[in-house]
Amino acid sequence: MYPISARFLAALSEPHTVATEVVLFRTDGRVERLEHTGGSVTIDRGQAIRRTCTVTTADPDLIPRTPADQLSVYGATLRISRGVQYPDGTSELVPLGVFRIDSVTGDPDYGPVTLSGKSLEAFIADDKFTTPYRASGTAIGAITALVQRSLPAASVVSTVTDAAIGPRTWDIEGDPWAAVQELAASLGAECYTDPDGVFTVAVLPDLLTTAPAWTVAAGEGGVLVNASRGMSSDKVFNAVLARGENTETNSPPVSALVTDSDPTSPTYWGGPFGRRPTFYTSSTLTTTAACTAAATLKLRAAMAPNSSGDLSSLPNPALLPGDVLRVVYAGGTRELHQVQGLTVPLSESGDFPITTISAKEDA
Repeated sequence: MYPISARFLAALSEPHTVATEVVLFRTDGRVERLEHTGGSVTIDRGQAIRRTCTVTTADPDLIPRTPADQLSVYGATLRISRGVQYPDGTSELVPLGVFRIDSVTGDPDYGPVTLSGKSLEAFIADDKFTTPYRASGTAIGAITALVQRSLPAASVVSTVTDAAIGPRTWDIEGDPWAAVQELAASLGAECYTDPDGVFTVAVLPDLLTTAPAWTVAAGEGGVLVNASRGMSSDKVFNAVLARGENTETNSPPVSALVTDSDPTSPTYWGGPFGRRPTFYTSSTLTTTAACTAAATLKLRAAMAPNSSGDLSSLPNPALLPGDVLRVVYAGGTRELHQVQGLTVPLSESGDFPITTISAKEDA
């Protein structure tokens, strides 16, 4: 969860005034705070571009009409926040992301106008390779070089241990953001932009050992609106075989199979769940140890989605994918859920759907 005060968290379950802010950064250096009437920010861990937004405003002057207008919007960005305005007049805002504006549509005379955007990963994804691109050294170093190739001022922060990689060359027309994800996957991690627009390399938190970030409870004083619960074995695996073979260095093939070896686990390798391996191959893996490390971290995510939930609660803009929630149903049943995605409204009223990827009973 994004760092917030205890006062903020307590206010979410009580009647409060919503504070929102949308700031437009034009390419000509102008910075404007946009008056807006609605919109939302969707955050989805399952998408390559993790954050998308829509912002509705009454101002038709935002629709580009001249070449100068177009130049000031092409490449412009939005910074969006939502929070709480306290009774004493102070506010606490939580950033929801930094977005590249991709479209501006609306009635040119009377409005309203809708701005749509994607988080900063889109700059990397669209900057396709025009010559073969070769990466080597370490995974984090190569990720940083790819990100700063498109956004020289971008920051890259890693919470995982870096590791050496074998040389890897991507072809012309290749997707640099897919290359970033491949390099992160070699560490068993993923890369995305956080609410402040910082490129982050991190692993999915472990549901079994991560402290709950928020309690979503039904009943008086709670924030749960409704919920549905399900289980599926689709896309659930209990082993990862990681393999590497680097023809650029003539390195011999290496591999490692990591399985769910916990006899008490419902996905125990060789148990009633059966054997369901998944595979990961990258020329960046040049040693058995590197294969083992990548497979171990990837197995955690591969085993996670054995149950899912769709929740709707009072909005909490500080929630992040990977956060663990303690859900308390009306009958008193308690479960731990892990956030996969959510949509934050920019209006006073508005649904706040949360999708989760795994769950377990909470004692």
